[in-house]
Amino acid sequence: MQKDIHPSNYRLVAFKDMSNEDVFITKSTAESKETITVDGEEYPLIKLEISRTSHPFYTGKTKLIDTAGRIDKFKNKYKKFQK
Repeated sequence: MQKDIHPSNYRLVAFKDMSNEDVFITKSTAESKETITVDGEEYPLIKLEISRTSHPFYTGKTKLIDTAGRIDKFKNKYKKFQK
């Protein structure tokens, strides 16, 4: 094995699923400027759009997430083609 190729700055980081507010803590080297307090401890915060607690493959449910009004933009754009 090659030496000194893996990062050495692993630390506990909180990942937050923004679609359902689920927070889980794991080791990571990801950089973050935000922090969150979980069970009295402060952790760097990484925000996720989707995780294992909200992904349809793991939940078995289809969920429509409309970020920034994409569906409304699509409907308005193609409204003129409706009969």
